[in-house]
Amino acid sequence: MKVAIVAGGAGALEDVVNTIETEVEGEPLLRLRPRRGWQAINATELWHYRDLLWFLAARDIRVRYKQTVLGVLWALLQPVAAMVIFTLFVGKLVKVPGDIPYPVFAYCALLPWQLFSQSLTQASNSLIENERLVTKVYFPRLLIPFAAVLSGLVDFAISSVLFFVMLWYYHIGVGPAMLLLPVLVVMVVITALSVGLWLSALNAHYRDFRYAVPFLIQVWFFASPVVYPASLVEGQWQVVYGMNPMAGAIQAFRWALLGNVEPMWTMLAASGATVFVLFVGGMFYFRRMERTMADWV
Repeated sequence: MKVAIVAGGAGALEDVVNTIETEVEGEPLLRLRPRRGWQAINATELWHYRDLLWFLAARDIRVRYKQTVLGVLWALLQPVAAMVIFTLFVGKLVKVPGDIPYPVFAYCALLPWQLFSQSLTQASNSLIENERLVTKVYFPRLLIPFAAVLSGLVDFAISSVLFFVMLWYYHIGVGPAMLLLPVLVVMVVITALSVGLWLSALNAHYRDFRYAVPFLIQVWFFASPVVYPASLVEGQWQVVYGMNPMAGAIQAFRWALLGNVEPMWTMLAASGATVFVLFVGGMFYFRRMERTMADWV
């Protein structure tokens, strides 16, 4: 049997329609043609490659701390350093709701923010960093940004331990709302994945986005209620502010872990709707660009 690749180069092998024809010599010819247009998400194929997803996530974790002196302690140093700086320079200027100490108030927001920013950075650069894998072996390319986001959960778990130590030190109890914490973590992960899908696909074609991501995260940080309370936004502006998905997520984190913070359901609903739109759009856009991704990356 002879094989012919019809248009599209190496990237065409990622999504093909197989047709068998007969040559003049009588030998069967297998033609590989790339599918055109928008493609549906193949959930069955993603599930079939689930072992590869866990392997890629574990590899990202090992590579991140390989040959480092402090190792996983970096997961604690970054949010702790940010908390100390904000406490010294911002804590006295911001009026925190209730009687919550500002270090706890800031660190509670830094938990989801560090998970989001780290996961987004890793996901947006994931295709470029796995260039050799993308161009040589076929597998669902969606697994690469998925694995990059999942690897950030390890740092989140480590930094969360210190937060509960702080709650014990300041004699702050947790209520039943804490049971919603896994749902909020999933919301933050999906937010990072949604934006990461857009940026990783764009980054594979246009290298400018690699340099734009740090600037985007910096602007996003100040647009989110990390160092200040979300209660500063009142009335109908909560819906507009909630279109920043991290605004609703951070406020919900504080409500679930600190108790005496207003949940702001309107803002959370707006954030959830934005995450849904970003995720669906990101999945389909990534699938559309996946057909020629190996040629461009």
